[in-house]
Amino acid sequence: MTDFSDIYTEYFSVVYKYVLSLSRNEAIAEEVTQETFFKAMRHIDQFNGTCRLYVWLCQIAKNTYFSFCQKQKHTATGIDTDFSDTTLDLETRYLDKDAAQRLHVLLHNLNEPYKEVFTLRVFGELPFLQIGELFQKTDSWARLIFYRAKKQLQEAMK
Repeated sequence: MTDFSDIYTEYFSVVYKYVLSLSRNEAIAEEVTQETFFKAMRHIDQFNGTCRLYVWLCQIAKNTYFSFCQKQKHTATGIDTDFSDTTLDLETRYLDKDAAQRLHVLLHNLNEPYKEVFTLRVFGELPFLQIGELFQKTDSWARLIFYRAKKQLQEAMK
């Protein structure tokens, strides 16, 4: 195993983009990503190599994010659900804020795995290969799920 600082340098961006795709909030993504690497550093001896390192890191990130969300619910502050200001991609594509808000509602209502695959691809900017590996599937599966999610959203937006 290489030095942990090398792991951090190589995978920080991937993990950050993944968490950002889940949270749609830069501050939360940064906090959760830092916590993810802290946990990974403490438990690197538990990484057994049955999957790629970034898949293991993203699993830690996902669990850390969901724990963060639960903690936020318990403190009654909640998480800001108005994503219209942080979706630069969507706002440039859909200049109308109402359309962007409607798209977010439709995206939120998509069934899994469509919602997560679409989110990882669009907001997380992850390649299909990485998305497939996160779900322990192929890149072709990720492409198909993304295509179906996109079609569902396009139909619902009409």
